[in-house]
Amino acid sequence: MTALNTPAPARPATTPPPVPWRRLAWVSWRQYRTSAAGAVALLGVLALYLVIMGLRIRGAYADAAACSLAAPGKGCVGAFMLFDNDYFLIAETTAAALLAVPALTGVFAGAPILARELDSGTFRFAWTQGAGRTRWTLARLALPAVALTAAAAAFSQLFGWFFYPFFAGREFAQASAFAPIYFTLTGIAFAAWALAAFAIGAVAGVLIRRVVPAMAAALAAWSGLLLATLLYLRQHYQAPLTARAGQTSLSSWVIGNWWTGPNGRRVTSEHQIIALLNGGVHRGYAQWAIYQPGTRYWHFQLIEGGWLLALSLLLIAATIWIVRRRAA
Repeated sequence: MTALNTPAPARPATTPPPVPWRRLAWVSWRQYRTSAAGAVALLGVLALYLVIMGLRIRGAYADAAACSLAAPGKGCVGAFMLFDNDYFLIAETTAAALLAVPALTGVFAGAPILARELDSGTFRFAWTQGAGRTRWTLARLALPAVALTAAAAAFSQLFGWFFYPFFAGREFAQASAFAPIYFTLTGIAFAAWALAAFAIGAVAGVLIRRVVPAMAAALAAWSGLLLATLLYLRQHYQAPLTARAGQTSLSSWVIGNWWTGPNGRRVTSEHQIIALLNGGVHRGYAQWAIYQPGTRYWHFQLIEGGWLLALSLLLIAATIWIVRRRAA
């Protein structure tokens, strides 16, 4: 046997090295940089509005406060009331509109990020290039989730600065930080709700595999979760306190009221309640309130942020599991 027909030694099969995380992140950025630019532009416009209007509101509040210090009396009470009449409706409308921001940014970022590639089939090419299912999914989800949460946290701080004059502890303060809309938009709750919207959108995307239906389903699920939290869950984070009506502070969250009669029992007669509400209060009757004190604001923020973070991580883990099991 000559050297020409001697069989070459078999080469051991080699597995190509996995794609580095840096390159996976770069590909994700290249694919979704237009969407990221749109989200930044939206948040930038809203932030500019909050800055401009916030400067006007805080300037008017400073003028009313200066009046109160220089010449306390009825005239300065009127200055605060004029301030509230001029700006509270604007601020309240702004807060109601901004409540949709975490849902829109989270759902619009989370639902398409996997559903678009699963729908078109381009994910199969990524898996054959050394990415793998888990690495591909994490690369798609990690960077947008962190960026969205950080942006939402900064945005909530800006809103808190914008709305602070209406939270101020004064006799005619118009709002409590415990009010449902304002609580959701301040502290860490805003960022937590944005991350939850992103996670819900991501899991809806891998389940439905079509962008528009996944976005609609995620928006409905997020809205239902928020509504259940506002109506039922949040008030039970800690056991509420009971006190006579009028003994609660301006920052307290009053959950409910009732009357008791001279015998100490709760008034249940419809005629008696109507008489009491119309000013016909009889001796021995008292009004009571169930409330959450304002000092629990950060306790509630940490509780809500904690369970939303846990839920988001579970949903992201479920997204990865579904991709590994069902996306072939």
